[in-house]
Amino acid sequence: MANQTKLRGAISGFGEVAARAHLAGWRTRENIAIGAIHDPISERRHEAMRLIKNVRVYDDLELMLDGEAPDFVDVASPPGMHHAAARAALRAGAHVLVEKPLALTLADFDELAAIAAEKRRVLMCVHNWKYAPAYAAARRAVEAGRLGEIRFMSIDRLRTEPAGAGGSGGKWRASAASGGGILIDHGWHVFYLMYWMLGGASPVSISARLESPAGVDVDDVADVRVGFGAGRVARAHLSWRAPVRRTSAVIYGERASIEIEGDRVRLTDRSGKAEDLSVADIPDDSYHSAWFGGVAQEFERAVSGGSNSAVAVAAGNLAEARAALAIIDAARQSAVNNGIEINIP
Repeated sequence: MANQTKLRGAISGFGEVAARAHLAGWRTRENIAIGAIHDPISERRHEAMRLIKNVRVYDDLELMLDGEAPDFVDVASPPGMHHAAARAALRAGAHVLVEKPLALTLADFDELAAIAAEKRRVLMCVHNWKYAPAYAAARRAVEAGRLGEIRFMSIDRLRTEPAGAGGSGGKWRASAASGGGILIDHGWHVFYLMYWMLGGASPVSISARLESPAGVDVDDVADVRVGFGAGRVARAHLSWRAPVRRTSAVIYGERASIEIEGDRVRLTDRSGKAEDLSVADIPDDSYHSAWFGGVAQEFERAVSGGSNSAVAVAAGNLAEARAALAIIDAARQSAVNNGIEINIP
C-alpha cells in the first residue's frame, strides 16, 4: 500500500476525543492524511492548527465539504450533532466514520445507512473497545472454542464522574438534548461488545432500570439485563456514582470462564486450572488513543475495498452499531415501565 495515493481525510468536531485519540490513530496510517478540520469553536480550530502542520480549518461543515471534497470525514462532535454531520458528509460523497453513538434514534440510523448504500460509501462507527488488548484476547479465546457455547456475559463500568467533567465533554454528557447520559456514553460500548463477543447474536429481550440525579435530565446509573436467544443472557451495570474507577467483565460457557479486570484476563476451565491471557496495555484513560489505531486500520481497509472481507468489515460494524442502538432504545422503554422485560424488535 505504500505506493497508493493517500486518502484525504477531514475531522468534524475537534474536541478532546479528536485531539487526544483520533488524530494519533490516523497518524499511524501512512496512507491517510488529515488535511482539514471543521469546528464552530475558534479555540478548537486554533488547537488544530497547532497540532497539524498546514491544516485548513473551517467553522462551517458545508463549506469544508465543498472546498475540500475529502475522501472521508471523521465525525467526532458531540452525539447530538452526529446525524446531521454524517448525513451531510455522505451526501457530499465522502466515506464516514462516526464517533459513538452513530445515531441517537433507529430512524436516524436507518436513514444514514440507506444514504451510504445509495451513494456506495462506507459508513462505520468507532468501536474502539474491540481493540482493547483484554477484550481482544477474550474474543480470541471465544473464537477458538475454549469456552464452549457461551451462556452468560457480564460487564461493569464504574466511574466516579463522567469523562471530561468540568470541561466541554462533561457539559454534553449531562444534557439529554446533546445525547448525554451513561446509557449512551458507556452503554454503547458495552452493548456492541456483547453482540461481538456472542458472535453476532441478535438481542431479543431486555429489562432495565435507570437512575438520574435530582434536577438532571440524563441517566447516571443503568442496570440492564439482555436476552440474546438460545438461553444466553448478558447483564451490565454502569455508574457515574462509584467511589472508584473500575472496568470488569465475566464471560462463561459450558467449558470455561473468562474474568477481565482492567487489563488482566484469566481463563479458568472446569477442572479449576487457570491461565493468564493478559496482554500489556497502556494505563486506562478516557480517550484510549492506542486503540483508535485499530479502528483507523479497519476503516481504511473498508474504504480501500477490493475484497469480500473489506465489505464484511463495514457491514459487521453497522450490525454491531444497530444492535447497540436497539438495546439502548428498548432499555429506555423498559425503564419507564418500571423495568419490565420487553421484546426487542
